[in-house]
Amino acid sequence: MTQPTGIRRVRDRRPRLLDLYCCQGGAAKGYADAGFDVTGVDINPQPRYPFRFVQGDAIAFVLAHGAEFEFIHASPPCQHDSECQRIQGNAHPDLIAPTRTALAASGRPWVMENVRGAVAKLHAPVMLCGRMFRLANYRHRYFETGGGFTLRQPDHPAHLVPQAKMGRPVPPGHYGQFVGNFSGVDLARRVLGVPWMNRDGIRECIPPAYTQLIGRTALDQLAAARLGVAA
Repeated sequence: MTQPTGIRRVRDRRPRLLDLYCCQGGAAKGYADAGFDVTGVDINPQPRYPFRFVQGDAIAFVLAHGAEFEFIHASPPCQHDSECQRIQGNAHPDLIAPTRTALAASGRPWVMENVRGAVAKLHAPVMLCGRMFRLANYRHRYFETGGGFTLRQPDHPAHLVPQAKMGRPVPPGHYGQFVGNFSGVDLARRVLGVPWMNRDGIRECIPPAYTQLIGRTALDQLAAARLGVAA
């Protein structure tokens, strides 16, 4: 297990970002593209994760090391609030509230992501959709912010393209629903921008375009905060 070292204020060093419940790294790729040095944490092995990885409990890790990073992203498992899992009658832990408490304790700016079924438990979340980034997919994801970080709600383009039924092949002229036991892994990789992922990673991932936007916004706010302190 690798452990992060303390932050050193070195000129031109990429700010460090902690990616909790990282899975295969869709969110991480966007943050890296924005300019962050990313470390991922997940309770399960993630051999496809494309950046520095620590296997361990996300909440315990952020409580111990969160202050060592400039920004924190968390994606608590969405299965508890997933429509697909509810239909199947599966039970999963609800980690949103304990994750929020741990993020707040870090003293760092943060964002926490989840699915539509969790919206009632999220505090004033911002919704991102694939059409905001010209992706051929809808995939709504919801982002609560905290620790002084704020995110503006982008305009939401109308859904004009029909969507394939869940788990079905994608007909011509349709967008795919890349969830559950879907077909069309290669198509999903291209559409979502995650060529290294397998089906398991794709069906839960955040498209990197979403977190590239969040990451750029975070870097702007971190830079503004540093200028404010310096002034």
